[in-house]
Amino acid sequence: MAAALLARFLPSTHSVTLVESADIGTVGVGEATIPQIRYINHALGLDEAQFLRETKGTFKLGIEFNGWRREGEAYMHAFGPVGRGHGLLPFHHYWLRAKQLGIAKPLAHYSLNETAARSLKMRRGSRTPRSPEMPYAYHFDAGLYAAFLRRYAEGRGVVRIEGTIGNVEQDSATGSITALTLGEERRIEGDFFIDCTGFRALLIERTLKTGFDDWTDYLPCDRAMAVPSDNGGDFTPYTRSIARSAGWQWRIPLQHRIGNGLVYSSAHLSDEDAAETLLANLDGAPQGDPRPISFTTGKRRKHWNANCLALGLAAGFMEPLESTSIHLVQSAVSRFLSVLPGAEADPAIRDWFNGQADFEWLRIRDFLVLHYSVNEREGEPLWDAVRHMKKPDTLVAKLENWRAAGFIHREHEELFTEVGWFQVLAGQGLEARSYNPLADALSEDDLRSLLGSIEAACAEEARQMQSHSEFLNKFANLPPHQDAVA
Repeated sequence: MAAALLARFLPSTHSVTLVESADIGTVGVGEATIPQIRYINHALGLDEAQFLRETKGTFKLGIEFNGWRREGEAYMHAFGPVGRGHGLLPFHHYWLRAKQLGIAKPLAHYSLNETAARSLKMRRGSRTPRSPEMPYAYHFDAGLYAAFLRRYAEGRGVVRIEGTIGNVEQDSATGSITALTLGEERRIEGDFFIDCTGFRALLIERTLKTGFDDWTDYLPCDRAMAVPSDNGGDFTPYTRSIARSAGWQWRIPLQHRIGNGLVYSSAHLSDEDAAETLLANLDGAPQGDPRPISFTTGKRRKHWNANCLALGLAAGFMEPLESTSIHLVQSAVSRFLSVLPGAEADPAIRDWFNGQADFEWLRIRDFLVLHYSVNEREGEPLWDAVRHMKKPDTLVAKLENWRAAGFIHREHEELFTEVGWFQVLAGQGLEARSYNPLADALSEDDLRSLLGSIEAACAEEARQMQSHSEFLNKFANLPPHQDAVA
């Protein structure tokens, strides 16, 4: 992703060298995205149909959370609006009032994305000039996407060198990185270095000793098992996140397989039991043995240190509960390009960049903690522990505002909007004691009419959509042997 974006936007005075080794595997489980992925694809000028064909991609309208509140219940964090605001107030205040009156239905009835997703439907754009659009993202094969972007980058002048980094040289006076050595024969000099070396963090940590903020106290899961399986079950235009006794399982449908994984706490589940749990809950035959991944949740104390920018796992890790991993790479590169340094970076620019990165990561962390900390899965040690843990102060403030008056505030440009927070707060069953009194200006009959009209419009729009498989096959012009499974 970094090489492709740099190749697209750097001036001709700059050159990019990519050091990569086919002998070093990738974590490769980043198969689900959020709608912002479309911005990078558009910025790169990618053809959407070709992209879907080459990455075995499918469409994604949201994420279903199954069993996160309690066993047997599910809700969705769907992309796009929920309901329709009226006057000065957003929809959720009217829904809270209607809930107190006993006339509110679950949020699924007021979300076009969720209505379509539950019906296994999909479309792009608007049906008519007055019809709403549905924001969407993708599921894709992360390895195929990487290969697709590699071809893009090399086609625009990026020089790729096959090799493994042996040594990192530094300026004795400033500590900045000056060169990399590959084996015993090759030395690569540079003015700026981007560390994409994964959990090893060879440049940002082993060389520059940047430091790491450990968030295990807030997000105690530290393991994952991943395995692809044959297609089976519903061909969903959404990701499934299914709560298990010591963690949660993801399900991501692609054209050619399903991506599956179990995120869990090693303090509450052994690797052997995790593999057994995962294999027992697949929709198709496994395409191999479950692959273990160990991680520590947290982030570097500086994402940009000296003349080095850390991306991906080198920058930090948060479990893929809300599909943010690929977005964090995208946003970091975009932010870097907005303050592209000259021969030397001004410390004030570096500080601004790191402040923005800290804010983004911290707010995403809070959103993930919300899912865990507000649960009713009593009697399961992991879920009991996270329900009673000390929450970040920034999250506590949001929860208190919600409980007191149904108030949700999106601070600055934090990733998740008021609508996203609303869906998870409501889905997890966290009750708001009140709502904004301005919602009482609407008569009860008018409130019923508002809710009914939104529900009817969502149902009618979804009724006229094609199925996810039909739409994907037609839009991406998949050859008959490559048709997505219905």
